Amino acid sequence: MQATIGDRICVHGNIVGHPDKNGEIVEVHGEQGKPPYLVKFDDGHTRLVFPGPDAVIVRGV
Repeated sequence: MQATIGDRICVHGNIVGHPDKNGEIVEVHGEQGKPPYLVKFDDGHTRLVFPGPDAVIVRGV
């Protein structure tokens, strides 16, 4: 998985009733766009994310 600042990430809810979490990547801490990523989620929280197989990167425009 590779990302750049400004890309969006969607972490799909993996339990019934848990919604997806969407946010913008504001920092890339790994080499050559690799995780971990500092993500500002749409709910206002900012977290360091090590995305798993339930995450999808959407390229920024």
